[in-house]
Amino acid sequence: MTTKTTREITLPTEPFAVNIGPAHPSTHGVFRMLTTLDGEVILNMEPIFGYLHRGIEKLAEERTYGGCVPLTDRLDYLASMSNNLAYVLAVEKLAGIAVPERAEYIRVIMAELQRIASHLIAVGAFLNDCGAFMTPILYMLREREKILDLFDMVCGQRLTYNYMRVGGVSQDIPEEFAPALKKFLKEMPGWINEYEWLLKENEILLARAKGVGILTREMAINISASGPVLRASGVEWDIRRADPYSIYDRFEFDIPTGKAGDCYDRYRVRVEEMRQSLRILEQALKDLPGGEVRSEVPHLIRPPAGEAYSHIEAPRGELGFYLVSDGSIAPYRFHVRAPTLINLTALNDMMRGWKVADLILIFGSIDICLAEVDR
Repeated sequence: MTTKTTREITLPTEPFAVNIGPAHPSTHGVFRMLTTLDGEVILNMEPIFGYLHRGIEKLAEERTYGGCVPLTDRLDYLASMSNNLAYVLAVEKLAGIAVPERAEYIRVIMAELQRIASHLIAVGAFLNDCGAFMTPILYMLREREKILDLFDMVCGQRLTYNYMRVGGVSQDIPEEFAPALKKFLKEMPGWINEYEWLLKENEILLARAKGVGILTREMAINISASGPVLRASGVEWDIRRADPYSIYDRFEFDIPTGKAGDCYDRYRVRVEEMRQSLRILEQALKDLPGGEVRSEVPHLIRPPAGEAYSHIEAPRGELGFYLVSDGSIAPYRFHVRAPTLINLTALNDMMRGWKVADLILIFGSIDICLAEVDR
């Protein structure tokens, strides 16, 4: 009888580079990740963008202040109302223009509806990246359509709205808007509860997202992260509370935060933020005053020479517009502080040491819109 002996042989491996994107279904646009791998383990990741650059900042410097509003729609096209709002606030600050009370309330209503619509896409797409196929996002697109119906009533558009104006909004809400919004506010909490029942303790989601892609509190602060990405790391910072704009200081709402700063916390924060947006909407609708919806503003606005920066809490974080005026009808300098671009700076640190399958999940948890990254 002979005994066979086995010998373990360790074969040396060599790191290799793999391009993920720029046309990959899970890169959420034409984003390219040049990854260095050791087998399936990520050693390094270099983010590469610029494929969607359209020169919007330079285009804006050749347009009138009012004519720049449609350009802001084309930044974060999943939150166009928020882009409109941040820009007109900057122009109003630069030119010293007051806004009627009713217009302020309407702006808040549109911004919070837009936050819910954006988070529905963010959560649905994230779950799709988890490998849940299309079912969760179809549930969430169902509710997003209700919000798009409300936007359609107001401005006739469902994606790029061009609704905000310097000094107010383009037109008042129609009679059917308030009843439709009340119906939505009554039904939406039940739909969120349905998501929670299906997903919050889902063992696959927990296994895929808990403890994965951790962004520590210190790192989040150091990179100037904002929005749900920052709050998921345990930092209670929301511009609506920290530096109130418009009339946000009149509303009661909580600031949801996470503890671990992982993919699961980023998902949870967005779900809870939808509940808080519903609270703000109920208060704004209840207190909505009558009156004008736009101040008397000249067609060609000529702000005095100077500069202004205005920022808001957009769905993806701090969205800011920096404007410089030379006294003419067009901005001398027009610059956008895009939250997605800043939030992406920690992506390499969040991914190193994880597997390729986790890469897609970590990237999806940031919730990017490449149109505002490239501009």
